Amino acid sequence: MVYDGVMPSEARSGTELAYDLRESVGRLVRRLRAEPGPPLPVLLVLSVLDRQGPAGISDLAAVQRMRPQSMAQTVKELESAGLVTRRPDPDDGRRAFIELTPAGLEMLHASRAAREDWLAQTLDRELDDDERALLRDALALLDRVARA
Repeated sequence: MVYDGVMPSEARSGTELAYDLRESVGRLVRRLRAEPGPPLPVLLVLSVLDRQGPAGISDLAAVQRMRPQSMAQTVKELESAGLVTRRPDPDDGRRAFIELTPAGLEMLHASRAAREDWLAQTLDRELDDDERALLRDALALLDRVARA
C-alpha cells in the first residue's frame, strides 16, 4: 500500500529499510563532519587512542583501514602539533606506542562537545517531546544493530 508515493514503514522490505537507514545515517554523519574543527583523520586517530589507549602505527592503520605509511604521516603531523607522543615498546625496540597528550585529549573533548552541542540544539529545535522520546527508543535498536 502506498500513501503519497511512499510505502508505510510496516510494508517496507528489509532491503529498503537498510537503504533508508544508511542514507539517513550518512547524511547525519556528513552534517556532523561539516561542523568546524579538526579534520576527520585527526579526530579518528585521537578517538581511537582515547577509547583503546596507546597503540602502534600498524594498529591505528588497521582500525582506519589505511596503509601504515599513510598513518605514519598522520601520526607525525599529530606529534608535531603536540597532540600525541611516542614511547618505545619495552618488548620490541623496533616498535613505538602512540599516546594522547593532554592537548590531544583537550582538542578531542572540545570537538566532541561542539558537535554534540550542535546536535542537541538541532534536536531541540526540530523535534517535539514525543519525537525525541521516539528517537531515544530507536537508539537502543540502532545500538543493537551496530553491535551485531
